[in-house]
Amino acid sequence: MTMTPDDYSDLNNPDIPIPDELKSNIAITTLDRIYNWSRARSVWPLLFGLACCAIEMIATAASRYDPARFGMEVMRPSPRQCDLMIVSGTVTKKMVPQIVRLYNQMAEPRYVLAMGACASGGGPFKEGYNVVDGIDKFIPVDVYVPGCPPTPQALLHGFITLHKKIEGQSIMSVPWYKKGQSEAIPVPVLGPDLIDPRQGELIQAASEGEYSAQFETDENA
Repeated sequence: MTMTPDDYSDLNNPDIPIPDELKSNIAITTLDRIYNWSRARSVWPLLFGLACCAIEMIATAASRYDPARFGMEVMRPSPRQCDLMIVSGTVTKKMVPQIVRLYNQMAEPRYVLAMGACASGGGPFKEGYNVVDGIDKFIPVDVYVPGCPPTPQALLHGFITLHKKIEGQSIMSVPWYKKGQSEAIPVPVLGPDLIDPRQGELIQAASEGEYSAQFETDENA
């Protein structure tokens, strides 16, 4: 609903009482705007790169593109001091356990930006024997920045998109203010192949089915 200046003047009119539920909504909305504005203007990315996309991320952090305009010039070397993980480049199966472990060490609220085609969906190495076709298979991704590699302008657009998402959140619905402790994502196990513990039952059922099928084939032979 669009409000006119006359509508705002009515809010201060003592002859027109404001319902209690509306008062609480106004307080929450104002608190949300202040809280989200401060968070969006002080996002600290985690400093690590994986492939050629990291070169563009470094270029974005330099003075030419000046991410300090968005309050994002501070890149921290520790996940406990960051609230944004930029997965910049090719994600190998050997690197996924480390990425999940870093994500679990980040304090909430935390966000993930998949930078480039490789981090978003595998890129030119999709379905390779040692490459994961998208980091979103293991950790939740908030913003995707396409490109191979994306330009600094594209990464800045990703920052602005993340700011819009942060500004649209409410402290009444965000998960980090709900009761209970948030569960960490199980760290994948790297063996002959990459195994996600969350898919343990599915993997076990598939392996038992293959074993049964092989056993029946051997008996028929």
